[in-house]
Amino acid sequence: MTTTTEPPMRFDLADFKRMMQALSVCIILHDAQTKAILWANPSACEVLGFTLEELLPLKAPDMSRRSHEYRREIGRKWLHDAVLRGRNMVEWCYRAKNGDEIMSEAIATLVSLSERDVIMVQFRDIASEELIKREMKRLESRLKEFMQDSDEGVAVLRADGGIEYISDAGRKLLGVRPGQHPPKNFAQMCSDSSREELLELLTLALPDAISFPIRYQLLQKNGAVRWHQATCRYIEIENDLKGHLLHFHDVTDQVEAEEARRRDQTALEYLARHNAMGEMATAIAHELSQPLAAIRNFLEGSILRIENNAALREHADGIAWGLHNAGRQVDHAAAIIKSVREYVVKLEQTETVIDLCEIVGEVRYFIELKAAEAGVAVTIAPGSLALPVSCEKVLIGQVILNLAFNAIEEMSRFDAPLRRIEISCERDGQTALLKVCDQGGGLEAGHRERLFDGFFSSKVSGNGIGLALCKNIVARHRGDIWAQPAQPRGTCFCFTLPLVKNHI
Repeated sequence: MTTTTEPPMRFDLADFKRMMQALSVCIILHDAQTKAILWANPSACEVLGFTLEELLPLKAPDMSRRSHEYRREIGRKWLHDAVLRGRNMVEWCYRAKNGDEIMSEAIATLVSLSERDVIMVQFRDIASEELIKREMKRLESRLKEFMQDSDEGVAVLRADGGIEYISDAGRKLLGVRPGQHPPKNFAQMCSDSSREELLELLTLALPDAISFPIRYQLLQKNGAVRWHQATCRYIEIENDLKGHLLHFHDVTDQVEAEEARRRDQTALEYLARHNAMGEMATAIAHELSQPLAAIRNFLEGSILRIENNAALREHADGIAWGLHNAGRQVDHAAAIIKSVREYVVKLEQTETVIDLCEIVGEVRYFIELKAAEAGVAVTIAPGSLALPVSCEKVLIGQVILNLAFNAIEEMSRFDAPLRRIEISCERDGQTALLKVCDQGGGLEAGHRERLFDGFFSSKVSGNGIGLALCKNIVARHRGDIWAQPAQPRGTCFCFTLPLVKNHI
């Protein structure tokens, strides 16, 4: 048994017209061979403003915008390509009977009917869509222009910190120069502690309305370390973006100002404590001077009685020796108290012209006392020439003491034969140069640059305040302070002060 395949049934032109008659889509039928208009449905006639009888004899120039891209040859080619390929789409600007131009999306489709092949052209007005597109482009251009100089960056991040989107302002904040590719992962640019906090936040898929503030430290592509303040919330834009929206701006100056305020506050507290210590030392020196004087009188009286009494003198040699030694210790204690009083109480609190070597001489006793306790040998070379400087000698004396005490503390870690420091004064051009050199372990090059920044210390228990105060004091006196390697080993802490010219 054999089967025959029936050829596909074809509609005739009349049936096809009846099907297209009631459609709201605008349809025009063209002859596949001649491209002439055969028919148009009521929707097309209404949009174009022609009756069917008026429409039939029209050609492309009669019903299209008078423009080069809508000439007849282009229209015929478009229809012919539909015959060859079965379907062709183009944007075509029709012109209505009243002259109105109708920008349309036109689709030409080859349809085989029983009588002939025709080209069915469906078109719809897209002028409003084009208007919306132009408006969107205009708004996009305006937004880009407005955002060009914005200091706030926008980024959309994945849960692993990867970047889905980043704005131009955001690229700038990351240190990305024009032409460079932005980093693939935002979190990898953050410091360790900041990265952990940011990644924890990116794991939370919160509703759009909830946002969280975050501050993080970031290393830019150019190597600069910056601080950002940001708000972060989760978003899901249909068929577009999904992730955490980050609005961020640079707050490095604010963070540094806060750090500076904290350093200043700590320095003030530090100075206040030292001021209190000075007041206590003054009070102690005042109170102890009287009992020491009384002890001295009692000792001298006892010695006189022994010397004037022959009976006592025969058996009191040991007692007299002890009393004489006790008297020397009293003199020593009195000398210490006198030094404290002179240094703390009687020094001026305003700038005066004084020899830097003289200041070294005034603090020498305290340096040698501290060194003796630590078993450190001190060599002081004040120099042969006077070095007149204008300064508050209390403050410059404090700088010398601080540098010397640091050197003594450094040397206390070494064996006794190696414990040596040297303090010297000399002229260096138009400045007076003071050096405090130890023979310790030295400093790393990176540490030398940060020693005077405040809150940095190479010592385990150090807080870095002392050297920062030294820097501030020297800078206040128009000088400079630094650290350099000593020979054959160790470190030299140096500072210079400008010499007073008319006293040189």
